[in-house]
Amino acid sequence: MDALLKGEQYGYLADGTKVVYAIEIGESDDLGFQRLHRQVKRVCADYKPPKPADTDGFDAARFALEAASGGRNTLLYDDLGMPSVMVRIPRFHWSDVVEGGEDKPCSAFIAGGKLLDCIYISKYLNVIENGRAYSLPGRDPAHTITIGDAREACARKGKGWHLFTNAEWTAIAHWCMKNGTVPRGNTNWGLADGAKHERGILSPENALSVTRSGRTLTGSGTDAWNHDHSPFGINDLNGNVFDWVSGVRVMDGELQVIPDNDSALNVDESPNSPLWRAVNTGGELVAPGSPDTYKYDGVLPGADTKKVVMVPGGVKLRTRLENRQYTGEITPDSDYGYTFNMFKDTPSEVPVHILLKELGLFPVENPSSNGIVFIKNNGERILARGGSWWDNSPGWLWDLYFREVRSFIFPDIGFRAAYAAL
Repeated sequence: MDALLKGEQYGYLADGTKVVYAIEIGESDDLGFQRLHRQVKRVCADYKPPKPADTDGFDAARFALEAASGGRNTLLYDDLGMPSVMVRIPRFHWSDVVEGGEDKPCSAFIAGGKLLDCIYISKYLNVIENGRAYSLPGRDPAHTITIGDAREACARKGKGWHLFTNAEWTAIAHWCMKNGTVPRGNTNWGLADGAKHERGILSPENALSVTRSGRTLTGSGTDAWNHDHSPFGINDLNGNVFDWVSGVRVMDGELQVIPDNDSALNVDESPNSPLWRAVNTGGELVAPGSPDTYKYDGVLPGADTKKVVMVPGGVKLRTRLENRQYTGEITPDSDYGYTFNMFKDTPSEVPVHILLKELGLFPVENPSSNGIVFIKNNGERILARGGSWWDNSPGWLWDLYFREVRSFIFPDIGFRAAYAAL
């Protein structure tokens, strides 16, 4: 296999072909983030797909892990027989974890009309081996990857495997708040801001790093960095790198979702997919563009500056769009403007249906529902959650990063796989 040069990384096309990407650094935005771009530089012609593994040795490890954790952790195998360390999350209702929540199972436990007894979430931020996502300890988490590539790396593992969905993320985040275990994490270049005695092991820098990073090795922090504050919880939901999540987007300011947890079925989530649904003020999932659907509108008028610049004022929830962050000429590359505000301070001029709070798109009245909303309300914006090492915050589990397009890559955004027995 050819050695990588500085600014290169391995990747996999949708058909599984292994390639080398060249990563180019563009101009910085007004936050100091360097805009990265990538293109296929060469195909790895000598790459051979892996053969199925012998799982006999893994079975003993799985038994030991389940025995030690009381069944909360296990090893799950993909269709090649390769293991991932997973956390079992039993079914619960929205009313169990959200004040005023609906007395029905959380959306995370309904997929394709089937009621799930449990879901399994990667304990660790994932790495990629042979084009597939794996949850393993002590690794530099995968990063500088598009949400499309993350979805493919999860789906390649076989039936039931999928990218962590917004429905799953928010169900677990609400559970953390209800149980008083909102996790800390790597939110300040390797340590927990506000609890600086908690440190992870920094991932080693190397010649392939295109920007300086503060990532930590998966699982190298303390138990307080796990979702239940135990050794057996989900790690790094807060900080280290953002998690790409599927099943939600903002399209020209309008909030849109994939119903229930159908995103776990790896359904069509392309820009023009007919499966996207908006949410109206009655809590109904309706066709995009229908009357009275929720939108993130700017508090103040936007700007026509052809750069990624911050528009003051933040966003408010309403059913019409008057203040786009970018007001200039719209072209295919019009990726300009953005705004932000504290998540818990997001205002609304319309009644907020409980569904928006359940899905983590509007804050509940809880001091732990903290984070920052970063958003551009022009064009399609996909979602990354949970913050990164950049945040310099004491524990902002509810960061809502609606700032980027599908092709966006950066060293502080990664992902994790989940599994449902479909």
